Amino acid sequence: MERVKLELEFVVKSSPNILFNYISTPSGLVEWFADDVNVKGKNYTFFWDGDENVAELLKKVNGKYVRFKWLDNADDEYFEMEIQKDELTNDIALIVTDWADEDEAEEISLLWESQVQDLRNALGA
Repeated sequence: MERVKLELEFVVKSSPNILFNYISTPSGLVEWFADDVNVKGKNYTFFWDGDENVAELLKKVNGKYVRFKWLDNADDEYFEMEIQKDELTNDIALIVTDWADEDEAEEISLLWESQVQDLRNALGA
């Protein structure tokens, strides 16, 4: 099955600094992304409904983005959350990059939409 790269954009009513806290810290990620998150060095262990997945933090640019790599995925695959500000409207967007099997791309996109809605609720936006 071929893997496809997904790039999803979500408008989020938040300041970049507050949003960055929600996408980069264990306490922020627990608010919307996972049931629990443990960090040991560069490895983040995410827990959902009793399952756990470990991702390595590849890169973090304060106030801008985080990039993780699931340890059980291909080396060239990652998931990234990037904060962008529209210079004309000052809207804040969260750009999510992820990978999925071709036949699961729509399902993964819907999952991200649901997760980002939880993020908006956590932000009170």
